[in-house]
Amino acid sequence: MAAETLTVEVAYALPHKQRLVALRVPEGTTARQAVERADLPALFPELPSDTFAQAPLGIFGKALRSPESQALREGDRVEVYRPLAIDPKAARLERAKRQASDQGAIPASKR
Repeated sequence: MAAETLTVEVAYALPHKQRLVALRVPEGTTARQAVERADLPALFPELPSDTFAQAPLGIFGKALRSPESQALREGDRVEVYRPLAIDPKAARLERAKRQASDQGAIPASKR
């Protein structure tokens, strides 16, 4: 009897380029294995090839704690996450500092 297969997708996006790869994989394939099968380094040659090997993964927007053991189900979309360019907390702090300094400045029209 042949092993059952599933249809899944692997998604990765840069600000200027996105790819969604549809795959047929054997039942029991993990999220990390699906990313390997999607061959993203060939689709994103501008990135180092090891970019995808340890990248954080999620399924439909929910981060996976253990993508190496997370078995996929029919129709799952595995998402490969990029590292944040700036920590959101640090960005909020910088905005708050700028707003505070802008509010303390005297507008040119009132000088």
